[in-house]
Amino acid sequence: MAAELLALKDIHLTFGSTPLLEGADLSVGPGDRICLVGRNGSGKSTLLKIAAGLIEPDSGTRFAHPGARIATLAQEADLSGHATTLDAVLAYLGETDDEARARALLGALGFTGAEATDNLSGGETRRVAIAQVLAASPDVLLLDEPTNHLDLPTIEWLEAEIVASTAAIVLISHDRRFLERLTRICVWLDRGRVVRLDQGFTAFEAWRDDRLAQEELERHKLDRKIARENEWMHGGVTARRKRNVRRVAELREMRQQRGDARPVIGNVRMESQDAAASGKLVIEAKGVSKTYDDRPIVRDLSIRIARGDRVGLVGPNGAGKTTLISLLTGALEPDTGTVKLGTSLEMVTLDQRREELRPDWTIADALTGGRGDQVIVGGKARHVASYMKDFLFTPEQMRTPLKALSGGERGRLMLARALAKPSNLLVLDEPTNDLDLETLDLLQELLADYQGTVLLVSHDRDFLDRIVTSVVATDGDGHWTEYAGGYTDMRAQRRGNDVQKMATGRKSGSQTNGAMAGGGERERGSPTTQRRKLSFKEKHALDTLSATLASLEREIAGLSARLADPRLFTSDPKAFKSTSERLAAAQTELAAAEEQWLELELLKEELSARD
Repeated sequence: MAAELLALKDIHLTFGSTPLLEGADLSVGPGDRICLVGRNGSGKSTLLKIAAGLIEPDSGTRFAHPGARIATLAQEADLSGHATTLDAVLAYLGETDDEARARALLGALGFTGAEATDNLSGGETRRVAIAQVLAASPDVLLLDEPTNHLDLPTIEWLEAEIVASTAAIVLISHDRRFLERLTRICVWLDRGRVVRLDQGFTAFEAWRDDRLAQEELERHKLDRKIARENEWMHGGVTARRKRNVRRVAELREMRQQRGDARPVIGNVRMESQDAAASGKLVIEAKGVSKTYDDRPIVRDLSIRIARGDRVGLVGPNGAGKTTLISLLTGALEPDTGTVKLGTSLEMVTLDQRREELRPDWTIADALTGGRGDQVIVGGKARHVASYMKDFLFTPEQMRTPLKALSGGERGRLMLARALAKPSNLLVLDEPTNDLDLETLDLLQELLADYQGTVLLVSHDRDFLDRIVTSVVATDGDGHWTEYAGGYTDMRAQRRGNDVQKMATGRKSGSQTNGAMAGGGERERGSPTTQRRKLSFKEKHALDTLSATLASLEREIAGLSARLADPRLFTSDPKAFKSTSERLAAAQTELAAAEEQWLELELLKEELSARD
């Protein structure tokens, strides 16, 4: 068995009166890809901080291999003490680390290295922190919500970097697609205890549901047994008989067991308050353009959104998604073009910045507007404590100030405020931020049953695929295009468009070059006008590429299987390193070979069509 790089044994930690961790274990070996999953507030970030050595538990042991480098990406990055972004990253490097890689990572994340750290936004600070931990070439990488504040291109770039990394990974994330692609082990933190599943996240949710169903069945059996023993007790007990003494003791133990059991954390109860139906046409934009400081944000956009549509807006941070939503909903006037809103619209907006939440408010104030203890839900009054329970807040939290809430709690509070109002148009700007997977499932179900229209900005690819009927994506320079289907469908259509443009461009270029070279002789059958055919080199490449692709795929499978052996890192570190490097190189070669094969196949089809 391979030596552990990092291990936690029998960790206990209590905050207040409720134990947060009760005998939690975590074992990280070379090459492990672990996701740490659980409900908001279950202690995932706390356990990761204990693993990083940032928090001392009440009891239990932490072991870190003396030669292992551990890098931690916290939810809230701190760049204080570093003047520039490059200074912040270089400070993390060891003597053997590559400064050129540090600069390259900063460049890939959109920095020159000269940016002052005290002028960075939250998202920019997050990207610098990612460059820090990746540049350090760690043996163990602890990542707490690494996709927070990242746009989709950056998330996909980060996925590729983690795949190519040889480090063991422990990952906390609520991004399903990210978890599915990167993890091979799931560690479930539930009611203070840890259970390990030696499969990736794809298998986790069905496995978790089976365990919870079995637990419910066992609890039901225990309740029935206690009820039978209580009946026996009420029928009279002769304490002098040894058997009766034993039964009384067993009943006492069963009651203790039932009383000590921590209940499963409940689910949010979401219910949208539907307003009267809007008109069939909800939004119609014609030739809409908007420019800021000579930079086009939206250029000549025309789109029709009908009742019941669910439209997703995607693009890099700064591309103008929030501006586009403001234009489509009439909150912002376009420079040119027109926006027509349909009749009988009742719009509710969920703002990603949560600016409408005043920090001096309590939870009750946020739900009631500071007026009494009643909240109007769907036109009916409910006591605020009752409504809070639907979103997993306890009555004791009524007077909790908003500044004391976690990100997940603030997200649930925003949903509670938005869903209390009747609507037939929901405008959701990053609604999935900080929500756990169970709450995301319920939000998805609510939107699936929602009778109105939805405008959704999100960087969660799985959520987009499950919700939207079309995607409006930026093409750069202010151009936006609508694609039918979800995010995956949009990517497939874009690839198809790129292939078509490549073929069209090649054909156009070939004709232009032929005209320039042959001039008028083409019409007279000059040898220079003979039809283009595949060259010997191109034919040979096309004939051999299939075998090359198959060979690379077999090699990648073999290398991956070798790296999966937990003994390799300990028994032969050099072999582990060389195998990891070869795997990354083979994956790059496979991508290049697939691209070459695609181009040659397109060329072959194009030339065949001319004959």
